Amino acid sequence: MFKLCGLQFLLVIHWAIGQNFGDLHVTGPLKDMDFFIPEGGGVRFVYQFTSEPPAVSFRAYGEKDGIIDIVPKTGILYLNGSLDWETKTVHTLQVESLDENGNVVKGPYTVTIHVEDTNDNPPEFDKAEYTGVVRQNSRPGKPFMQVHATDRDDPTTPHAQLRYSILHHFPNPYGEMLFEIDSVTGEISPSRTGSYYLDPQKQDTFTLVVTVKDMAGMSTNAFTSSTDVIITVKESLWKAPPTIYIQENSTQVHPVKISQVQSNEPNVIYDIFEKEKLPRLPFSIDQNGVIYVTEPLDREEKDTYVFYVVTKDNEGELVDKPLQVSVIVEDINDNPPVCQQALTVIEVQENEGEGSNIGTVFATDMDKEHTLNSRLQFQIKSQVPPTPSSNLFFIQQDTGVLQLMSHSLNKRIVSNYSLKVLVTDEVFQTICDVQIHVIDINDQIPIFEKSNYHNVTVAESIPIGTVILEIQATDGDEPATGSSYIIYQVKEGDPNNSFTIETDPETNRGFVRINKALDFEETPVYNLVINATNPEPLVSGVQYNSSSLTLFKVFVTNVDEPPVFRETVYKAEVSEDIPVDTVVMTVEAYDPEGDTVRYSLEGDVRKWLKIDSVTGQVYTASTLDREQQETYTVEVVASEQKNAAQKSRTTLTLQLKDVNDNPPLLATDNPAFFCHPVSGGERTIIQATDADKQWYYSTFTFSLADDRNAIDNWEISKVNATHAYLSPKHANFEEKVYIVPVVINDNGQPPLERKVNLEVNICSCSSENSCFIEVQREHSWPSTGQAIGILIGVLLIIGFIIGGAFFHMKYKQKNEKKSHQNDVKDTSELNRLT
Repeated sequence: MFKLCGLQFLLVIHWAIGQNFGDLHVTGPLKDMDFFIPEGGGVRFVYQFTSEPPAVSFRAYGEKDGIIDIVPKTGILYLNGSLDWETKTVHTLQVESLDENGNVVKGPYTVTIHVEDTNDNPPEFDKAEYTGVVRQNSRPGKPFMQVHATDRDDPTTPHAQLRYSILHHFPNPYGEMLFEIDSVTGEISPSRTGSYYLDPQKQDTFTLVVTVKDMAGMSTNAFTSSTDVIITVKESLWKAPPTIYIQENSTQVHPVKISQVQSNEPNVIYDIFEKEKLPRLPFSIDQNGVIYVTEPLDREEKDTYVFYVVTKDNEGELVDKPLQVSVIVEDINDNPPVCQQALTVIEVQENEGEGSNIGTVFATDMDKEHTLNSRLQFQIKSQVPPTPSSNLFFIQQDTGVLQLMSHSLNKRIVSNYSLKVLVTDEVFQTICDVQIHVIDINDQIPIFEKSNYHNVTVAESIPIGTVILEIQATDGDEPATGSSYIIYQVKEGDPNNSFTIETDPETNRGFVRINKALDFEETPVYNLVINATNPEPLVSGVQYNSSSLTLFKVFVTNVDEPPVFRETVYKAEVSEDIPVDTVVMTVEAYDPEGDTVRYSLEGDVRKWLKIDSVTGQVYTASTLDREQQETYTVEVVASEQKNAAQKSRTTLTLQLKDVNDNPPLLATDNPAFFCHPVSGGERTIIQATDADKQWYYSTFTFSLADDRNAIDNWEISKVNATHAYLSPKHANFEEKVYIVPVVINDNGQPPLERKVNLEVNICSCSSENSCFIEVQREHSWPSTGQAIGILIGVLLIIGFIIGGAFFHMKYKQKNEKKSHQNDVKDTSELNRLT
């Protein structure tokens, strides 16, 4: 430690004595004392002990360590060097006072000097360089290594509180840190970005420059040290297995191991969950990551499975990203062929030629498609009857298509054949039953029972669907086949399809029905030609002829019909201010029989319209008003001139367009009020409205009328397009009703205005800020309501006076006391009324 020579030391002591330490409480009698002194700082004055006779000097001994001493004559305790907390944190010594003979007067007393730490040591890492290994796709924030530093300063102070950070990152290909460090523990883990991007195929080594700061990293004067951290990236152990193939219907003892996965981290919990909702998931996993199939699988039930493998920690949090596992169930030949139909029925015309395809036998196999397991082959095992030969039919081996081997079918000899068809795959076989019906060929044409059905007369008003005629043709082919079924059609004379013909499938009888409404004025007579055909084509060499045709006429008789309007509904849009006698529209109707039509209106409740009975022109009969009714509907009646009972109706709708013909007004008649006395700043809101249609939004302008009294007392300010504030201009208002003239303008074209007299009460108010005392009006004359009330009150008083006098005179002599009581009662009643 640094020491002063004798002269220098005396100068320091002299300087110390010359300071005004008394004011700083650095002198005092000898006693036990504790001093707290920061380390370092060199030569320093600590304390001066004062002597008490007979003491004339002081002596110190103990843990002075060549740094702490006392001036014997003056009692000054001082440091002649620097204290070091890291070397010794406490110095304990004893101090005594002595008399002239060196005898102890007082003491020894213990003086303890506590050395206070200062931040004079930088932190130091345990290693000059660290190495670590991280797996690809490791969980973000999961530590894989740790750095550690120490600081020789006092650990109970911020001087030794260390904070770690990553200063540099080499290389840094993504612009974001791939690693992060816990600032307190020094644990290093992948960042979220690193967990995603770390890949040993792209970059397998990283160098981090990690720094550590003392003072908890919060001071700019903190000491900082750094170290290099070399990180090696290795391939992830956590990988999805390749697609797993499992043969169906396995006879092995289950569960059977099918794959294994391994987490990047130890001591994880493995689990699986299904991607799709299944009645059961036939897979499991143990805590070594081994995946098992727990039961035999059936490809025909389900041919693929997809599920996820996850890892969790002890808290149930996911450790690794879920892995998708795919399982494909491989097919074995475990399903026999199945006939698509229990009995395949095929119809063949008896004149069918050799090699003709007459039908197909269909079968299926539930084994995997396009494999040998599901390949089917066909073979005819038997034919009943074997007439005219046992190999009359042939089946294509791989398609199941049936063909005729010879042109030898004859319905009269054999009408039905039964075949047994053998269907096989590589393992199984099935018999399919086939029945072949030989059907008659269409070599007979339909023949009408009559070539002419003559005339049919019907009224033009006959309902649609009415049968007007029954016709009959016969066919010599086999009954209940396409060769004998007859289709009737109108071949000529019906261009508008006014008629239709239905066939009874049992009797082949035809029913001619009305298909569309008939019109005598348009077509009074139909000359119809009907033909009869079969749905099955005729055989070669046979043709339809006149025997398959018949004729008849339909005479349509006239029926008096009502007039018909040209349009179903008539609509017009007019402005509500059009002049009276303006034509708004023209309606038109015609009579099918050509009679003259007359027009009239019904339902014109407002008497707004009139119609020219001859031309159908509709006029305005009076002023229209949209505010009364915006959409006005009436009925127009068209009747025949010769027969007024024949009439038709249609609707006429008039849509009225608005014009600005209504001045604005206040939205409510309720008077406004202000509490008396008026203090200033009060305001009440008023609202305007308008009966006219507002296309977008109402806009009103509020102002005071040109009235000196109103302008002096009140002011109006705008709130929005429909509201304004009315405010008193001063506080000198009496308790009474004031009439405030307000002018309101709308935004119509042209704009309209209205002057309204707004009642404003200046009144005493209740605690709820509402008037509770009726006030006198501003004008001396009473209102109409008040005048009526006064008049009724006066008449009541007069009536009571006259009645009381009459009653008093009548009973005065009979009962003086009773009369007196009645007078008192009458007087009190009058007082109450007045």
